[in-house]
Amino acid sequence: MHQSTHQFSCNTNGRGIYDITPQVTQWVKAQNLTTGLLTLYIQHTSASLLINENYDSDVLVDMQAFFNRLVPDGDALFIHTSEGPDDMPAHVRSAITQTSLSIPVLQGKVALGQWQGIFLFEHRHIPSKRNILLHVISE
Repeated sequence: MHQSTHQFSCNTNGRGIYDITPQVTQWVKAQNLTTGLLTLYIQHTSASLLINENYDSDVLVDMQAFFNRLVPDGDALFIHTSEGPDDMPAHVRSAITQTSLSIPVLQGKVALGQWQGIFLFEHRHIPSKRNILLHVISE
């Protein structure tokens, strides 16, 4: 059994969905492994990770529109507002999405489907530097 780890940062320009597929797939390819399991983990409570369609960008626009409706900024329900009206909604969005992903590695490649990509989902309006950890276990 072999294990490898890596950390990289993604600078965001505020709320949005950022494609991190190239950084992930390039690192896995450089590991020269055949089969394994890749885990991604984001070290933040106001951003998350997604696997979603990477062919039609309208999907990502619609995802953002859905979350804007589901968890609106400045909702009177929230009492945690010390970091602004988007802070508590960002925590809720993170809680109902994912902070880690597990993806098989087959034939040396991340086993994503034809139209799938890996994305960082930034929930805050302010630009941020987000840290993502990668861990692969392989034969």
